[in-house]
Amino acid sequence: MNKKITPRVIKLIVIQSIILIIAVTTVGAAVNVHNEYKETGIKANSQSEITTIPGVSTTNNSGEVSKKDETTAKSEATADTSKATGNETTTGKKQNTGNYEYSYAGFNPQIINISSSSPVSTILLNGTHVMPKSYKPDLAEAVVGSGVYLDARVAPYYRAMYAKALEDGIELTPISGYRSYDLQTELFEDQIRLEIDNNGLDRTKATVAAATEVMIPGGSEHNAGLAMDICSLYESFEDTDEAAWLRENAADFGFILRYPKDAKSRAITKVIYEPWHYRFVGVEAAKDITAKGVTLEEYLNAN
Repeated sequence: MNKKITPRVIKLIVIQSIILIIAVTTVGAAVNVHNEYKETGIKANSQSEITTIPGVSTTNNSGEVSKKDETTAKSEATADTSKATGNETTTGKKQNTGNYEYSYAGFNPQIINISSSSPVSTILLNGTHVMPKSYKPDLAEAVVGSGVYLDARVAPYYRAMYAKALEDGIELTPISGYRSYDLQTELFEDQIRLEIDNNGLDRTKATVAAATEVMIPGGSEHNAGLAMDICSLYESFEDTDEAAWLRENAADFGFILRYPKDAKSRAITKVIYEPWHYRFVGVEAAKDITAKGVTLEEYLNAN
């Protein structure tokens, strides 16, 4: 069944439409970008270039993706797969004292200590772990000309994945990457109003209901620039060639399907199945998580 249309979906579809219109008018530029990927490597940002992705090499002559030297790969922050113990991860957390803006509805999440140098594999954001409102990651465009951004450490991996998929005849159109804390709040408030108007709930009950559809502000991985909604925002995406390619290859580029379909995973993440939502955790962690078939919460022992 397709995901019901909510204000969040409508807003993101509008964004997608704008992106696609821009793309149609710049086809020639897109072709040049793809050629640039193949001939000169992936641009990390407007100031610098890299010819290999940290922990991942570009495709070899056989079309396979190979890992860099193990020592070099492990030196990358994104390859840090230190496990969480109890209520602490390598990013660290502090207990909220009740001043979270939605504490009136029972939301009293832990605020994690996060910075641009925090290992991405150990950052846990969900309904009980949120980032500070003041945090904003360093950003880079996920695909040149797309207007969609990710954490600057993550963007090169997405570009590499995008380029490899193109070689296989698959286009992984970036729909929604980084989303500010303020925009997340706007989307959440839209959902609260929808619950009030459509279901006659008071604000407290509407807030609780809204959190089953839209992540609370600061708890979305989009707020930290670590996740990408790819190609679609509908559950039917799971039946496409793009979704099949991602299931087979995403881990090679450090991405995991963050919200799986099975009941056990949904009970842990508290989020509905989203076949379009991929989270970057680093190549080593992604391969381990995918092989074990576990959620990020389970992997970090933080649920």
